[in-house]
Amino acid sequence: MSRFRNEVARLEAHVKSLKLCAAALFGATLLCGLGWWHAPRDLTIHIPPDLRSGSVRKWWDIPPEDVYAFALYVFQALNRWPSNGETDYPRNIYTLSPYLTPECQRYLKQDSTWRAEHNELRDRMRGVFEIAGRGYGDDSTRRVRVLSRNDWIVTLDLDVDEYYRGDLVKRAFVRYPIRVVRYDVDPQHNPWGLALDCFAGSPERIPTPAPSASMKHGIAP
Repeated sequence: MSRFRNEVARLEAHVKSLKLCAAALFGATLLCGLGWWHAPRDLTIHIPPDLRSGSVRKWWDIPPEDVYAFALYVFQALNRWPSNGETDYPRNIYTLSPYLTPECQRYLKQDSTWRAEHNELRDRMRGVFEIAGRGYGDDSTRRVRVLSRNDWIVTLDLDVDEYYRGDLVKRAFVRYPIRVVRYDVDPQHNPWGLALDCFAGSPERIPTPAPSASMKHGIAP
């Protein structure tokens, strides 16, 4: 009789251990489910454009070339006044607000107000574009200065053209030091996860680029 009792006790102990294992597996599954639920649905990974040599990067790392492209894209869009700067400039500030820090938005709104009061916007058309030969690929080490994993200073050499009622009234070559910061607060409206923090210093005029040899002799490229 004792042999049967021992067998029953052994089976009960085994069932108890199986229940404990099942409870542990359920808890582990629950934790995995909670982790999956709280995981980000979208993840932005910056990949260099030339993949022939391969690339190994941390997911949070933003390469300098992407920072430069972002700064140029947003700054060009901000300074594109296709018809009338009096309406285009404030509208651009509002439209691009997800790509601007609050401090930069405040500065640009003050700049817009000051220009309007000094009659520098009405019937003005404006556009800026990169000077040929002075882009990121031409001098990448100087174009983007890495301050930290969250801060950069981008140097843009741009041609600034302004028209008043269709007549060219200003053409200047200007160097803009732009501060860019990590700003991953609204992925839906700002997938870059970056923002302009306006100027890192005073813009400065730069010498007019010399024409190429073909242009000197009147030969079109």
